[in-house]
Amino acid sequence: QVQLVESGGGLVQAGGSLRLACAASGRTFSGYAMGWFRQARGKEREFVAAISRSGADTSYASSVKGRFTISRDNAKKMVYLQMNSLKPEDTAVYYCAAASTGWITATTRQYDYWGQGTQVTVSS
Repeated sequence: QVQLVESGGGLVQAGGSLRLACAASGRTFSGYAMGWFRQARGKEREFVAAISRSGADTSYASSVKGRFTISRDNAKKMVYLQMNSLKPEDTAVYYCAAASTGWITATTRQYDYWGQGTQVTVSS
């Protein structure tokens, strides 16, 4: 079992940057692919980025590609999301998730564990 705790959210002006972090517990962290999702008010949860077990492979939603970077540190059991050039439409609650399948997936139902989320607000 994996428990996930996100941090790093906050209020930032458009064009600014934030770095989200996700701390994982559990001995088998390196066996999970990890993802970041977000949910804006009144909208469905959507895929943002994912990273493979080793960190060698990544995938991004088209809306964030080139602006966001996902990374992981298996020794520290951490996953990060570096967000640059933020836009007001990036405002959402951001969730960290773990997939026991091990491979990159953008499908919400393939993730087994979820964090509680961290709020990101981008002002114009």
